[in-house]
Amino acid sequence: MTEDSNTPAAPAGVAHPRSIRSFVTRVGRVTTGQSRALEELGPKFLVPYKAELLDLASTFGREAPTILEIGFGMGEATAHIAGLMPEKNFLCCEVHLPGVGALLKRIGEQGLTNIRIIQHDAVEVLDHMLAPAVLAGVHVFFPDPWHKARHNKRRLLQPPLVANLARHLMPGGYLHCATDWQPYAEQMLEVLGAEPALENTASGYAAKPDYRPLTKFENRGLKLGHGVWDVVFQRQTARQSLAQKSGT
Repeated sequence: MTEDSNTPAAPAGVAHPRSIRSFVTRVGRVTTGQSRALEELGPKFLVPYKAELLDLASTFGREAPTILEIGFGMGEATAHIAGLMPEKNFLCCEVHLPGVGALLKRIGEQGLTNIRIIQHDAVEVLDHMLAPAVLAGVHVFFPDPWHKARHNKRRLLQPPLVANLARHLMPGGYLHCATDWQPYAEQMLEVLGAEPALENTASGYAAKPDYRPLTKFENRGLKLGHGVWDVVFQRQTARQSLAQKSGT
């Protein structure tokens, strides 16, 4: 699928790639408030994409555990979690301009300082901007489920990306995925379970961690009887890997 020509152009200094690999663009209107946030807060909280390693300490102005979020939508959950965890840094990838503007607006309204946004394909950010074993965690909440069987191969969480994410997690770091589509939840368990560097933190699906809020969309679905599944895996430590190899 190609990018829609009606997608709003990014303001000066905001990277907005034309080549798309890990997402599908959607047409959306940038509101006045979002546009103002882009203009006023963008220079501080937007990180331009560059094919070179990112100095996280310099980017955030401090040394702190860094969580990568892939596809934050309108930023509701992102802002909530960042507010709960001021001791952690949140590096957030989203390509859709209205969503970027919405999160910037939340940053201003809530006085958040621990979020930085890269408006670019997360796969390329992983490949070119982040060093191995640098992330304390990764959040992938409600990625596009691609409901039709013939489109399942377009789902974000496939073995190559999961291996890439595992490579960028520090030992003990976690990968937290959530979906409201059961077939995708089953695929998440299968794909993450097949990655040898990761270990499930539960016997199957995880209980919803307290830090992940119920969004308005999710609450509406739960009232209609729809399920939501959380999957939380952890990067094995050297001791866990050794124990696994020795069979103990």
